[in-house]
Order: sequence, then structure tokens, then C-alpha cells
Amino acid sequence: MKKQHRFSIWYVLMGVWLVLLLHNMIASALMVKSIPYSEFIKLVKEGQVSEITVSENDIQGRLVATDGSGDKGELFRTVRVDPDISQLLEENGVNYSGMVQSNFIGTLMSWVIPIALFFGIWIFMMRRFQQQSGFMTVGKNKAKIYMEDDVDIRFTDAAGVDEARQELEEVTSFLREPERYTRVGGQIPRGILLVGPPGTGKTLLAKAVAGESGVPFFSLSGSEFVEMFVGLGAARVRDLFQQAKQKAPCIIFIDELDALGKARGMAMAGGHDEREQTLNQLLVELDGFDPNVGVILMAATNRPEILDPALLRPGRFDRQVLVDRPDKVGRSAILKIYLDKVETEGDIDIEKVAGMTPGMVGADLANLINEAALLAVRRSKERLGMGEIEEAVERVVAGLEKKNRLINPEEKKIVAYHELGHAIVAMALPATDPVQKISIIPRGIAALGYTMQVPTEDRFLMRQTELNNRIATLLGGRAAEELIFNDISTGAHNDLSRATDMARSMVKEYGMSKRLGQVYFAHKQQMSFLNPMAEGGGEYSEETAQIIDEEVRRIIDEQYAAALATLKTNRDLLERTAVQLLEDEVIEGAALEDLARAVKTSPSPGKVVLSTQSSEEIAA
Repeated sequence: MKKQHRFSIWYVLMGVWLVLLLHNMIASALMVKSIPYSEFIKLVKEGQVSEITVSENDIQGRLVATDGSGDKGELFRTVRVDPDISQLLEENGVNYSGMVQSNFIGTLMSWVIPIALFFGIWIFMMRRFQQQSGFMTVGKNKAKIYMEDDVDIRFTDAAGVDEARQELEEVTSFLREPERYTRVGGQIPRGILLVGPPGTGKTLLAKAVAGESGVPFFSLSGSEFVEMFVGLGAARVRDLFQQAKQKAPCIIFIDELDALGKARGMAMAGGHDEREQTLNQLLVELDGFDPNVGVILMAATNRPEILDPALLRPGRFDRQVLVDRPDKVGRSAILKIYLDKVETEGDIDIEKVAGMTPGMVGADLANLINEAALLAVRRSKERLGMGEIEEAVERVVAGLEKKNRLINPEEKKIVAYHELGHAIVAMALPATDPVQKISIIPRGIAALGYTMQVPTEDRFLMRQTELNNRIATLLGGRAAEELIFNDISTGAHNDLSRATDMARSMVKEYGMSKRLGQVYFAHKQQMSFLNPMAEGGGEYSEETAQIIDEEVRRIIDEQYAAALATLKTNRDLLERTAVQLLEDEVIEGAALEDLARAVKTSPSPGKVVLSTQSSEEIAA
């Protein structure tokens, strides 16, 4: 919102005074003629001076009229050189007088202006201090107020969240036509809580509601309420709701509500601290205002499990709207919005890019397109193409490509066989994601190579066979090292970590162990969007814990044996492809399938089927 300057009569008076002062100074300077001191002595001796006034530094006087009319002559001024000129003046009959010189301008410059400058700086610093620290502004909220014309975001700017958008369109309808709901006795929810992982567009949706409704929008963070002064947060809550009622209908949006609404009683010191007092005041305000006034409170959080239960009860935050990660269709819609904002060339396969970015949210996709644009500029191109977008996906997923990192030939050979081990096992086993690219160019901090698999569709359920095959694919790199070099390296530490976590989840959470049966052993807790895999200690005996460890070990061993057997069967393909990978450093998925067909013809044109053995056959 633009800052409004108020008109003051003091500005006009000060301007008039300055104009008059400058006018007098200029006029007086133009009317008085300056002459040299020698000319002044000559005029005195010639009787041309009628009267003078002598001051400490200069002499001012008037000449005798030359026309003899008796009128006053011309004014003059000269610098006083001789300190004692009274005798000369008396001898020539010149009337003279003394004058104490008063330097008004000098006095003004030396006293008034410094004082005024000091007070101006003091007022400026106090205002800045008040804005930054809140001192002397107790009870004033820090909300950024966007008026109707300031919010230019609409629902069309928020793609990939169709379900959440439908929930919020009802709020927009109420703010536009409240009589439709009040006529039948309906009430809009007092509070709407947007819940979802970071970057999914919760704040964007809140602004879109304000933009579609055409009402003022109060935006602030939960951490802005609480500061070091006791009672300041509660006072700001009161002022916020009071100001919102004056501008109703309007929307109050509190981002990161968990900073303010954390469950009470969790403080280490106990008692009612400043944050709890602020939360209490927020609860009171939610109970106190009339929902038909048109003030709607919206909040966003990615940690709903730690919010105070009193906030989530009906009558406060009545409705919780999940803003989840977009699916493939949603990612395509988001990519289209961001691609329309940049210059592109050629045909951009949005569906393919959406398939390459599973799990990414709106913020990730915006960063992806921005990285692609930067790559295009780095390559001195005016427009970005599909190549830049694919490179940006690899950069976001795997890290920055480091071609200058020197790797000795032996390590490079190990990395090549390791990555091909992943790829060949993934191609051989059923129900695995297709391999799109294999690279032995170092990326990121510690990745010496990577194998990119792109899912053909979004998956929400995984069968036990698919999980086993994924574990086997992760262990394929270690199996290839053992098969070719009869030795293993440290390059599989991340693969082992992911495979072990997946096997432990199969045993403890999914009930995929015959010895333990259909029992859930993981510590149950509410979902945390920041760490969905977080879990605490299980409530089971030491004997059960030992069985869990044995089952996890069994799954890992069986899938490692399956990966090793698959690579032994396809060793010719492994060694032949490794030669080409060491030469080219990058192999695309299509080229890898061509190599596989050259070794063994595939019965199906859709996927190359290699020779493999299941874990059950190996166990038998």
C-alpha cells in the first residue's frame, strides 16, 4: 500500500518565510554598490561622501547627489582597512556614526540549524527504532495490509491444488455475497487452517482468496506476535482484530501458525509464558467476534500435530484444508504456468517433465524452470528448450555437475560398474521404474555417478514384490562391485541406508514378515510433513526387537543375492556396456535398451526383459 502524506499549513508558512528571507538578502545585496577602499578615501577628500556608518569590518555610506537637487545619493559599501579614520572624516566634514555589526545569518547557521538538524535526526532514528523493535508501539500489530487493488493474485495462479481451491471458493463466495448464507442461517467457518508440506502454495492460496474476493488482506507471521516485552503479543492480537473489524469484510492470514499456536504446557520452565498469553488472547478473540461481520481468519502450518487442541476445535479453526503435493496432472498445470512466464523454443513436452519430477511441489517446479532459464543464458541462448529443462532436473535432483573433478581411472571404473549394476537389475526385475539415464560424471557433494529412473505414473500403493525389487535395485551397485572386482567399496553407503530403511518399514509398519505376522511395531504418531518417516521407539520386547533385526537382515540378504544372480546371468551385457560408459561417460536409457537387445532379444517392445532369478528361487 502506498504511503499517504498529509497536508500541513506549517509547510506553507515555512516556505513563505524562506522565500521572503532570500528575497530581502538578494535585494539588499543588489541595491548597495561595493567600491575599493582607495576610491572611498578619494571620495571623502573630494567631498563626495555625505554620511557613513562605520562597523568593525566594513563601512557603509551614501554619496552626495551629483545633480544638486538635494536628493539622497547612491549607497555604497567598502571594507574597513584603516582602524582610525575619524580624523580624516572630521577634516572633510563627513557625518559618521558607529554600528555594532549583527550577523543574523551566522547566528542562524551556528545555533538554530544545528539544533533543528539534531531534533530531525533524533525523530528519524526513533521512528526507525520503533518500526524495527516495537519499542513505544506496544499493542500495534506488524501486519502488512494489502488493499483491494494491491492483491493481483487469482485462483488461476494456483494450479495443482484443485481440491483445496474448491474448499476456498466457498469462502470467496461468502465474502462476495454474504446474504446468500445468512438468509438461511448459515455461517461461514471462523477460521480456515491450510495444512501441507512446505512449498505447496498455502500462502499463495490465501492471497488468491483475497484477490478473488476483492477485500483487504492482513498478512503476518506467527513469530511477529511474540517479543521480549511481556504482554506485547496479546496487545498486538487485540489491535489486529480491532483493525480488521474496522476494515471488514477482510481476511487475516497468519503464516507459520505453529510458532504461535504450539500446544500449551510444553514450555520447559512451566507456567504461562509470553507465547501462551498470546495464544490465550487469540483464542479469546476467535470466540468473541461475530462471523457474520465478514472477518475470516486463515492460517498455514506444516506441523499440525503440535498445535494446541483448543485452536482446532469447532468454533475456532472449523475447517482444515489439505494442500498436498501435486500429482502428475497438477505438476503439468504448474509447469505450464511457469513456462508461460519465460521464453521457450521448440516443443516442450510438459507431460515428460512432470513425469521426471515426482514428489516436487510448486516451489520446486518454479526453481526448476528458473534453473533452466539460467542454463539457457549461460549457453548464450535467447530461449530455453527441452535440453535445458532436462539438465535442470538433473541439477536439482542430483546436484551440480562437476566435470573438473579429477577421478583416477580405477575409481572411475568402479563407479561405472556400480551404476550399471543399478541399471541392469532395474531393467531385469519386473515392476521397477524405467531407467532414463546413467552417468559417471560427479555431481553434488559426494555423488560420483548416478542412475536416473523415471516412474511412468504416480503410485500410492506398493506391493511386497515391488518393494523387494526396489531393494534389489539399490543393492545392485554393491553386487556389481563384488562380481567384477571381487571386492567392495564405500560408494554404496547411501544405497545401504535406503535399502535398510525400506526393509525395516516392511517389517515394522507394513506387516510383510511371516514370522511377526500382521502387527504394527512402529511408534504411532501424527503425520509430520517435515519428516514423514519420523518415528520413536517401539513398545515391544527385546525378543521381538531381535526378531525384527533378523527379518530386516533376511530381506536385505535375499535381495542382495537376487541382484547378484541377475548380474551374473547378464555379465556379458554388464561388461560390454561398461566399456561404452567409460568412453562416453553418459548413456541414455534408450541406448542402454539397444545394447541389451544386442545381447538378448526382448520378447516385448515395451520393456527389455533380461535373465533373472527371483529371491524365492535363490532361497530354494
